[in-house]
Amino acid sequence: MDTSVNDSLAAVLAAHPPAPGALLPLLHALQDTLGHVPPESVPVIAEHLNLSRAEVHGVVSYYHFFRQAPAGRTVLQVCRAEACQSRGADRLLAHAEQRLGCASHSTRADGAVTVEPIYCLGLCASSPALMLNERVHARMTAAKLDALLEKEGL
Repeated sequence: MDTSVNDSLAAVLAAHPPAPGALLPLLHALQDTLGHVPPESVPVIAEHLNLSRAEVHGVVSYYHFFRQAPAGRTVLQVCRAEACQSRGADRLLAHAEQRLGCASHSTRADGAVTVEPIYCLGLCASSPALMLNERVHARMTAAKLDALLEKEGL
């Protein structure tokens, strides 16, 4: 494990002593620090919390908000909840993937952008919705998305 990752992990572990329910706060803190939860941190976290590697990996891989690799410089998250799907989120996501040359759940090879599905941004009445670099946008269309991406230089 790289020294900066190791140091960051050590600091997060020190701030989150073993206790029931400590896993999610610890994972969030690690992702807030590094931008992702490195796979090599899983056995260290498991040992620290007296959990199995499978338990820690299961939580990291189950929840969509945990990344196992660094995100791109720009992060596009398209809501995939039912209200957004019913208003065209699938087409919007397909348009984003085609326009950006990046499949869902991945980061483009140049590191410029990550495309991720997300489940419910709380804008059901204003769907479809997306989040671009932690900024929420509602009533999206392909044309509106293109305009946002142009502003980002993508």
